[in-house]
Amino acid sequence: MDEEAQRNVSRLVSQAGQMLLQHGAESRLVSDICCRLGEALGLDSVEISLSASSMVITTIHDDHCITTARRCPDRGINMRVITEIQRILIMTEKHLLDKDGVKTRLNRISPQRYNRWLVAVVIGFSCASFSRLSGGDWSVFSLTFVASFIGMVVRQEIGHRQFNPLLNFGVTAFVTTLISSIGAMMSIGNQPYLAMASSVLMLVPGFPLINAVSDMVKGYVNMGIARWVMASLLTLATSLGIVGAMNVTGIWGWL
Repeated sequence: MDEEAQRNVSRLVSQAGQMLLQHGAESRLVSDICCRLGEALGLDSVEISLSASSMVITTIHDDHCITTARRCPDRGINMRVITEIQRILIMTEKHLLDKDGVKTRLNRISPQRYNRWLVAVVIGFSCASFSRLSGGDWSVFSLTFVASFIGMVVRQEIGHRQFNPLLNFGVTAFVTTLISSIGAMMSIGNQPYLAMASSVLMLVPGFPLINAVSDMVKGYVNMGIARWVMASLLTLATSLGIVGAMNVTGIWGWL
């Protein structure tokens, strides 16, 4: 492998790692896939350093090192991208793909998403189901569905316009709580406060929190702390949105 070939392989490894980090993969998975992909393509070893929004990769072949850095802005959790890169890695290790095949496959990956209206409806039903399981009647169920459905549509619209996630969560929580508090103001259902509590469950940052704990347990403490702080800030923004809506309506019952 000459220097130009090593440089091309380094670009492929960094591209794969960048896509993994952008779409929510845990740090150990990013590191393992980059190292295994580089070795499968002929490198002696791959060293990788991760941070919350960037990565630095050094590839080594015959004592010659090439180091490259990549920015990794968040593009939302998408497990399809992660599983596709894992398939590419397995095919490369089995010698079914060379570096040209890997490049073609990586460039072909697109983060396909579900229909936005389907997502909003499913989110509405999931939050409404929590209210029902907690003892709410069908009126509370219906109110929770409407509030969470509208809240999810607001969240999608703000996200589509590339606003800050903290602003997104805060505004979504405000709108959702504002709508669900109508039940308490008008005494809809047997436990109207359940709608206020259940409709904002869609804003719990579960995946970032799980990744944060996983990273810290597996030795990537800096990444884990960064993800934990971001998840905590999202929770704080959600809380501020809820409290703001309660100040407007004067409904504080479920707290």
